[in-house]
Amino acid sequence: MINLTLTEALQKLNNREISAVELTRCYLDRIEKYGADLNCYITKTPERAMMDAAASDARRAAGEAKALDGAPIAMKDLFCTRTIRTTAASRMLENFVPEYESTVSQKLIDAGTVLLGKANLDEYAMGTFSKTSFFGAPINPWQMERKLTAGGSSGGSSSSVASGLAIAATGTDTGGSIRFPAAITGLVGMKPTYGLCSRWGCIAFASSLDTPGPITRTVDDAALMLSAMAGHDPKDSTSATNGFTCNAPLEPILGNGKKLRIGIIKEFADVEISTDMKTLFEKRIADLKSMGAEIVEVSIPNILDALAAYYIIAPAEASSNLARYDGMRYGVRVEGSDIYDTFKKSRAAGFGDEVKRRMIIGTAVLSSESYDVYFMQAARVRRMIADSFNSAFEQCDLIICPSSAGTAMPLDSDLSPLEYYALDLFTVAMNLAGVPACSVPCGLAQNNLPLGIQVVGRRFDDMRVLQLAKHIETAASVDNRPTIIMGK
Repeated sequence: MINLTLTEALQKLNNREISAVELTRCYLDRIEKYGADLNCYITKTPERAMMDAAASDARRAAGEAKALDGAPIAMKDLFCTRTIRTTAASRMLENFVPEYESTVSQKLIDAGTVLLGKANLDEYAMGTFSKTSFFGAPINPWQMERKLTAGGSSGGSSSSVASGLAIAATGTDTGGSIRFPAAITGLVGMKPTYGLCSRWGCIAFASSLDTPGPITRTVDDAALMLSAMAGHDPKDSTSATNGFTCNAPLEPILGNGKKLRIGIIKEFADVEISTDMKTLFEKRIADLKSMGAEIVEVSIPNILDALAAYYIIAPAEASSNLARYDGMRYGVRVEGSDIYDTFKKSRAAGFGDEVKRRMIIGTAVLSSESYDVYFMQAARVRRMIADSFNSAFEQCDLIICPSSAGTAMPLDSDLSPLEYYALDLFTVAMNLAGVPACSVPCGLAQNNLPLGIQVVGRRFDDMRVLQLAKHIETAASVDNRPTIIMGK
């Protein structure tokens, strides 16, 4: 049962070939066996999972099955879950138990999913390797003995799905935090259009960039998860009125005379990527051409400035969002000599080094002396990038580019903060522009580790993004079954 995709499992559940209880027990047994080694869960919820599964079987028996009834999933520990600990992988919220449910997690409850637990991540989603987690980094199940990163910030989500410790997972993407982990663990990671999935009840990092989305084994699975997660939410002021509905399998948009113009970003041509990434990218382009796609070069003139703009805007918003953690009402509290001393000591004890670094940067760029010079300039670059994407889509229907420069790196790689930030080069621009982007496996490198390609579309063109991603998935035919935990 572990080798079943979400789509396959739902079919077997609906045909009564397996039960939700049997499927859930299979995943719980696997979590018990491999969970400690992979460290992909912060909080496991076996009792809740079995209750969810039993309720799912009862609904199916009564002919009242829901869209994802009986699917055992992992929830990134950034989504608040009522009566279940929600930590954001931070000491600050180590013992925080919300009294409310995030909109996304509630939608997945309403769809009939089974909650296996809360997945590990970078602290407050700030990081690239999930190493900033207060609970330690999750491990990539590919070549497990090498202790490779599962990516960040949604590293626990990607590790859990890649290893067969969840059939699907939620993630959030602020600058690539769904797509990069998915790419280096051989999975599909969908960053929807900003506003398509509600941020309400999702602990904030950078409010104008944070985007909830799914991490799954296949593109069809991602479409099913996104259908359940998306939808307007009046509690989120940035929530779009657009919805997303999909019945897998996705319809092809290439072949049988169907034409499509696919853009290649001119400015990425001279960016250094691994030989394997270059080779696989060219192979997938050739595949698309053979299906009838026209490949055109498009320009996003300021896309190489996106990294600098992102690392001004995101820390600035983080500085504002994390000001609420002061040790007064909830979270870590360290008593000081007066209220200001208590603030300082509580925040010093509760936050890790990377979170502190980004808050300091954010506070600095929001200061009166720096606001116009840094923050407003970054905001202008952001607008220019968004406008450039709009112009590029006048020349093509969709865009493709690498998800990362290379394969997963060892967790103990000696990188500076700036070198970690540079790993987001291929992903941050899509967050600044608010456009949908999906990372899909494009093949295996010579070291037998997976690589991913991104498909990027216009705002609210999420369906076509997924449809093209499925063509790439079919052409690449990467074997990402969870048996890889034994080492491939």
